[in-house]
Amino acid sequence: MQYHYDGFHPGDPSVKPQAKAADFDRSAVDVLIIGCGPAGLTLAAQLAQFSDISTRIVERKSGPLEMGQADGIACRSMEMFEAFGFADRVKKEAYWVNETCFWRPAQDGGIARVDRIKDVEDDLSEMPHTILSQARVHDFFLEEMAKAPSRLTPDYDLELDGLRIECGGTHPVMAQLRGLNGAADEVVRGKYVVGCDGARSAVRKAMGLRLEGQSARQLWGVMDVLAITDFPDIRLKCAIQSADAGSMLIIPREGGTMVRLYIELDALKDDERAADRNVTSDMLIQRAGAILSPYRFEVKEVVWCSAYEIGQRVSARFDNLGGALNSGDDPHVFIAGDACHTHSPKAGQGMNVSMADTFNLGWKLAAVLRGQAPSALLKSYSEERQAKAQELIDFDRDMAKLFSSKDRKSSDEATFQAYFQKHGRYTAGVETRYDPSLVIAGGCDQSLAAGLPVGARFHSAPVIRLADAKPMQLGHMVRADGRWRVILFAPEGDTGVADGAVADACDALSAGPITKVTIAGADRDAVIDLRAVFQQGHRQLDLGMMPAALRPSKGRLGLTDYEKIFCADHSGAGDVFDMRGIDRQRGAIVLVRPDQFVAGVYSLSNHAGLSAFLDQVLLPAPSLP
Repeated sequence: MQYHYDGFHPGDPSVKPQAKAADFDRSAVDVLIIGCGPAGLTLAAQLAQFSDISTRIVERKSGPLEMGQADGIACRSMEMFEAFGFADRVKKEAYWVNETCFWRPAQDGGIARVDRIKDVEDDLSEMPHTILSQARVHDFFLEEMAKAPSRLTPDYDLELDGLRIECGGTHPVMAQLRGLNGAADEVVRGKYVVGCDGARSAVRKAMGLRLEGQSARQLWGVMDVLAITDFPDIRLKCAIQSADAGSMLIIPREGGTMVRLYIELDALKDDERAADRNVTSDMLIQRAGAILSPYRFEVKEVVWCSAYEIGQRVSARFDNLGGALNSGDDPHVFIAGDACHTHSPKAGQGMNVSMADTFNLGWKLAAVLRGQAPSALLKSYSEERQAKAQELIDFDRDMAKLFSSKDRKSSDEATFQAYFQKHGRYTAGVETRYDPSLVIAGGCDQSLAAGLPVGARFHSAPVIRLADAKPMQLGHMVRADGRWRVILFAPEGDTGVADGAVADACDALSAGPITKVTIAGADRDAVIDLRAVFQQGHRQLDLGMMPAALRPSKGRLGLTDYEKIFCADHSGAGDVFDMRGIDRQRGAIVLVRPDQFVAGVYSLSNHAGLSAFLDQVLLPAPSLP
């Protein structure tokens, strides 16, 4: 965390100075977010960081979520939480999913454990797979919003009652909001509206879109319980397939005692819905006991229970282009999360993919609204995220089919386990890889950084910060602040002195793209944040000999930023050059998007190639009079 650049201020440094524009016109905003689910709050928390963007988020409920239904947090989401600043709080409260056990029918009856594996493979992420109440995740986002410069808080008891686009105005989207529980009706105009309002999304319906797909007609129950049992793996994630009582997934919960059970029930008939079965907690307890037999399972308290029908559906688009609200060349209305994709909960991806949707959209909206990028950038949201949602749908369909298979031959059971293991990277959220586009460079020299694939998320690794010898994760310098990162990985022997590859790259980039996109008088890294990583140990380098671009003056007082230079960690924690396949002889330039995805890999001398890519994404800064 960095602060004091504009002078000393006592108190909690995570509370940012309040923006003067906090009293903006609430009837005409830059972004109107409909819905306070994980997608909506992720977007709101990101936009709240920008004092020059006016945002409102409205929710039809009367207050914050108290009981969540989506509780699995993938490693990739934990990496995102680190960018927002609350990953450590999640790690402290959450259950950590360390191992997964597989149970199948025993030869003498009952069930037997057949395997026990790591849930997250080594070096998949520096973050754990965790389980924590969705409501607590909401709390953390709400706190970040309240501490941000805009002091953003949701407006509750408001639901969308109509949406239309009036092309030509500065705020072309008009939303009619109906007040509930005594709240007044409102009309709000926005430059952009984002529907994060769930599977029955009013925004999606106004766009003339629908969720397309089908149901598997398989009924499942889910419940959170406090129970007494002699089942030995009750505090481990378990996939259980019994001989004739069905299947069950056990997910331990935070707090050391509570556990979530996903329980297979009988298939639905063609004309049946989940609600028609009137599934009760007693029914679920009885089925869970039968699956776990001969182990004792006595439920002391049912915290929450429900029943659902497995189904996978996705919208054809995630924006309004081509729909009922078509606004021409560039989109002005978007949908995210359950509003554009739904699936069964056993893949554990619902909340995670929803948050990833708006983490992708948030920085793009901010860049366009702040005049840093062309409005065409917004088309890439639907292009990137719709394809990823379809991948999730396909994965979830296969997983649900395997889980509910009635064929209990050992070969098919082994197939289920192999599939479960093979897709560990997918369920961790780290397999997402975007295709070349406006925001993902094509034709890069991937051999320079083989372990940092272009289009995939930036995979962190241990480093030592040069100025203060602090061991840390390199990826943790990427904050949710809308900035691009250019990371220079030094070739062997380069110590940062003049005429070296790193120094030359710093000079070229500072004189070129960094100056081009930065408003005069702003911090040098306000749009593009330049960093460097050296192969030598931190005691072998001289901070004073480093390029000035890596020791910039910042803030009102012109203080030096000492946190841009890193060294390989030689203590045994892992060498970033080896772990991420960085070419030691040639080094590399790695360009990282504001949402932590690798946008390009270039040679240290290919300043022109990097500049050309940035020219198509970022606009020149306006000249001040």
